[in-house]
Amino acid sequence: MKLLLALILAFQAPRTLIHPPIPKPTQETIAIVLLEKPHTKQEINELIRPFRDVKLRRVFREAITGFSVQGKPQAIERLAGNKQILNISPVTQYQIQTEESVKIIGGDEVRSIFDQKNQRLTGKGVTVGVIDTGVDYTHPDLKKNYAGGHDLVDNDQDPMETRGLGQATIHGTHVAGIIAANGKIKGVAPGAKIVAYRALGPGGGGTTEQVLAAIEQAIKDKVDIINLSLGNDINGPDLPISLALNRAVDKGIVAVAASGNSGPNVWTVGSPGTASKAISVGASTPTMEIPSLLIEGSRNKVRIQPMEGSANWALDRSLDIVDGGLGKKTELKQSQGKLVLMKRGTLTFSEKAENARLAGAAAVLIYNNMSGGFMGNLDTQSIIPVGSLSKGDGVILQKKIKQGLSARVLVSEERDRLADFSSRGPVTGTWEIKPDIVAPGVAINSTVPGGYLSLQGTSMAAPHVAGACALIKQAHPDWTPVQIKAALMNTAKPLVKTGAVKTGGDSANMNRPPATNAGGRSAYYRTFEQGAGRIQVDEAIKTASLVTPSSIQFGKFSDERDRHKAVLHVENTSERKASYSFQIPNLVDGLNWRFPLSFTLEPHEAKDVTLELRVDPQIFKGKIHDGYLSLQAGAKAIQIPYLYVLEEPGYPRVMGFDFAEGDKPGQYRYEVYLPGGAEEFGIALFNPEDYRFVGFLDTAVNVKKGLIKRDIPSDQLPAEGTYLVKVFAKKANKEDFIEGMIKIGEKVD
Repeated sequence: MKLLLALILAFQAPRTLIHPPIPKPTQETIAIVLLEKPHTKQEINELIRPFRDVKLRRVFREAITGFSVQGKPQAIERLAGNKQILNISPVTQYQIQTEESVKIIGGDEVRSIFDQKNQRLTGKGVTVGVIDTGVDYTHPDLKKNYAGGHDLVDNDQDPMETRGLGQATIHGTHVAGIIAANGKIKGVAPGAKIVAYRALGPGGGGTTEQVLAAIEQAIKDKVDIINLSLGNDINGPDLPISLALNRAVDKGIVAVAASGNSGPNVWTVGSPGTASKAISVGASTPTMEIPSLLIEGSRNKVRIQPMEGSANWALDRSLDIVDGGLGKKTELKQSQGKLVLMKRGTLTFSEKAENARLAGAAAVLIYNNMSGGFMGNLDTQSIIPVGSLSKGDGVILQKKIKQGLSARVLVSEERDRLADFSSRGPVTGTWEIKPDIVAPGVAINSTVPGGYLSLQGTSMAAPHVAGACALIKQAHPDWTPVQIKAALMNTAKPLVKTGAVKTGGDSANMNRPPATNAGGRSAYYRTFEQGAGRIQVDEAIKTASLVTPSSIQFGKFSDERDRHKAVLHVENTSERKASYSFQIPNLVDGLNWRFPLSFTLEPHEAKDVTLELRVDPQIFKGKIHDGYLSLQAGAKAIQIPYLYVLEEPGYPRVMGFDFAEGDKPGQYRYEVYLPGGAEEFGIALFNPEDYRFVGFLDTAVNVKKGLIKRDIPSDQLPAEGTYLVKVFAKKANKEDFIEGMIKIGEKVD
């Protein structure tokens, strides 16, 4: 007997549900304390001495100026009143998020370029710190490049991946291989050295404190580049790890961070991909064969996202589609030779696929139990095709199955498409454009303990950029992190939406991209979806000009400020005189631009130029306006993403609640989005007959803005029955809520 949970949507309770105040947390917690100025360990102990329930854990001097403490939440709250303390942030959880892809970003062309010492560009002499789950430094493709490391989980000098059944990890080894594998497969920079920092332990999880400790150690070790293919779903620029990456950049280290895998909605970019000075990386697709369903009797196609480890989708005939439930063996008796539609949850993807194979299924489609689509990785290679669908597509197919449904699978080639799962910006509060750039992050083959495996995610895109930075650093050893970031962004290729017709120039040839994008009508993805575009490392290395900052955030309109200025630093890095001129953007009513006149720069000369955007709010009606400014630099065009906000969306305190089975037996999960964070957050349950409060499914205080995801084990669920649910968030004396119904019942397998 197992519990079955189903969220019944579109339900509105006939009366207001009153919940009691959420209980104050009593168990000890860990927090990061930011100081106004450096303190010695003795001074810190004196500072916290009056608070008997607070204990010092770590002192940070390189990554941030501060320390971590452990104690009762109430005591830590009192500590925050000290004038020497800038901010106290609760410790949050961070989670881990090939030759073809190397070729796409220009890696093959780089092999023929030589550095100042007449050596081929391979990343030789450059050190990359991999802050992750550790690295299998005994792997034959990595052992030549391994240059030591630190374990910040077990606090020793052995950063080996977690071994053993159930909690073993492979992520850091996969990331390291993309950067610098040098054996059977070649990474982006096969000559670079890898220093491993194990900050994420068994199962791939870690805390703010562990990741901060890894950044602190990497700064002490004076690595050239750090890669963080990890993150959380908190969209905010001021989390400690984001601040630590900014500090690392100030100390001369190039910081690369994955933007997250919570797309395709906006506002989903998470920390540390929100760090202003880091290079935040989204995911694009390499050349892939993408299947889609053509339903018989319809012209509409349903896009399938192949799972990593799936067999080829080349099916040569029309197939009947049948309902496979959750993929349990008892639900697959009619699957012989059929295409089986399953709902995500309860079983792992591999278990669903294997059950379908044993039942003789021709292929498997797994649709999401949360809103939107999802990416998936199979634990082992499947001999039948397995793919995922969005929740919307799956529900539609599920309804049609009852009348009889068959479809053909069509396969088409795609390249340079923004991955659906790639998190989008902008950053809340600062309105910065994130991600900064994108790189291949789908179907990426790399090293894992004991062999090789294909994985996908922005975790795989970020190390492509870290490797590219190593190549640029070897070619230009005197360039700063700001210049390296500019080289990648100034030469990136803006990506076009599938099936769209470009309205600007041919950006593949670095001609002018669309000058403006008012409301998404352009064929190009929005700037806060892809940043400057997909990296082209060969172009970045050869660039003759650099423009910083590499993207412009004009800010938000206010009554006192209708003119917005931006100062760009333009640098001629070549040995020849160069001419520069700005292209006039497309006309948009209510927006007026003022650009500097054309100018020339001598070799290695630089100049600051000022742009001005003037806004008439009576005429301009858009809430968010973004696009690319184009600076003609000799024969090349440099595209500069920009973003302007007239009116901040009037979003509610809470939105987008979903609740469903997890991917393993006994696991359940919920997702909810808090656009502005919350002082109090909770999920309250009520009796539907008399509206009596039953209890809280979950509560939290001082929650950061962004997407909240949490797994709820079955032993924390209430008794069987039907409950009204009220999901609420309170901030600044305003409480918003979502209401619905949860049914908790029995189901026999």
